[in-house]
Amino acid sequence: MRKRFFAILIALSALASASAQERKVENRPYTDLRPFHFGVVVGTHFQDLELRNIGMTTVTDADGNTYESLVSVDQDRWDPGFQVGVLGEARLGTHFAFRLAPMMMFGTRHLTFFNHKKLDDKGMPTEARQNLKSVYIAAVMDLIFAAKRFNNHRPYIVAGITPMLNLTSRDNDYIRLNKSDIFASVGLGCDFYLPYFKLRPELKFMYGLSNSLDKGHAGRLKDMNKLPYAAATDRARSKMICLSFYFE
Repeated sequence: MRKRFFAILIALSALASASAQERKVENRPYTDLRPFHFGVVVGTHFQDLELRNIGMTTVTDADGNTYESLVSVDQDRWDPGFQVGVLGEARLGTHFAFRLAPMMMFGTRHLTFFNHKKLDDKGMPTEARQNLKSVYIAAVMDLIFAAKRFNNHRPYIVAGITPMLNLTSRDNDYIRLNKSDIFASVGLGCDFYLPYFKLRPELKFMYGLSNSLDKGHAGRLKDMNKLPYAAATDRARSKMICLSFYFE
């Protein structure tokens, strides 16, 4: 996935360089001189959860009996989702701008648990699965550094932070994430000046800065059979690759 990410970055840069060969009539020549403007954003993203497995643990069941458990958990693929929102952007200078983009982000992570103490007929660990759904309210705060405009395009790089609030969590899941998280992000994009609006495709990598795992969830479980799975990990870091389209 990272190789694909960098390949897309190179392709965007090559596209911008290839189109910058000769002067053309500029669409919306004064749009970047506005001190503030609004827009909308839609896009897709791919979510991953970086989990740290504990290994062998001692579990106490509902009857007070203790036993050893060995369960591992992994999200073995990048799961897709989508986002939609609005934006406001303030001009800070010729090359710099600050963008605030509140948005909703929807997705589902597919987790697989492997119980190494319970084997199937083939001697393999038995599996359990969880669809970890997420609905985030995100406040994207980005600092944009843009190159000089040439004809009807303008490449840029972007970096920022994104606090998020998770609206979806269920008490009967194997594991649960915290209500809040914060991401650092970096990416690039290119402005395309069309006759009636500016289109801005942007590719961004986001990495969670905090441990997003709800550590107290295991102690609140009502179904004690799920306790070995809930205690399998003690750390979760969220990651996303976002492809967004801004219309300004």
